[in-house]
Amino acid sequence: MTQNSPLQLSLPVHLPDDETFKSYYPAAGNDQLIQKLQASAAGEGKQALYLWGQAKSGRTHLLHAACAHANDLERRSFYIPLGIHASISPALLEGLEQMDLVCIDDVDAIAGHPVWEEAIFDLYNRMAEHKHTALVVSASSSPTEAGFLLPDLASRMQWGLIYQLHPMADEEKLAALQRRSAMRGLQLPEDVGRFLLNRMARDLRTLFDVLDKLDKASMVHQRKLTIPFVKEMLRL
Repeated sequence: MTQNSPLQLSLPVHLPDDETFKSYYPAAGNDQLIQKLQASAAGEGKQALYLWGQAKSGRTHLLHAACAHANDLERRSFYIPLGIHASISPALLEGLEQMDLVCIDDVDAIAGHPVWEEAIFDLYNRMAEHKHTALVVSASSSPTEAGFLLPDLASRMQWGLIYQLHPMADEEKLAALQRRSAMRGLQLPEDVGRFLLNRMARDLRTLFDVLDKLDKASMVHQRKLTIPFVKEMLRL
């Protein structure tokens, strides 16, 4: 996100520094999606991209990463999470066609809300006129299954590329955990990683948060990560 946009300053949103393409661990089958997102952020891809997948599949991380990539290229980006639509106004969408990249997260959260649906529809039309703005939209289901009341909105969301975000297999999550541990100078034995997968929520955001907690505990207590130590620290 650019830092000086008055639109951005009115949003209670902060992009985390660690959610970039480099820190994203793609599941098998998601490589092409990552390439298309990077192209969109750089202004080289299709004007519109719609990605959907189950909750905690990494959709938000990817939208944050696209904005971060655009910013690195000195392009103007804007991220808006529609999961908080009840506390913001559709007026925030006005003028976004002037940006280089617009990322709308959880767009299906406004399905069934006529004012918001009309505002998103109008944004699509304005962007189609300006041509230079890339739009990336995320949702938990496909455009035809998102539950929009406005038929034209569902149609607009099928203009560009549509990708389903595939969930990670357990082996891929284990590899991601071990890679993140190694980046921190922490060794995560395979048996400990599998223990975490079996005992904790399986989304990577939760697993990474747990790993961060264990990393700090390991340094404080000067102990390696073992199953007994993990049980003690997490009170399992």
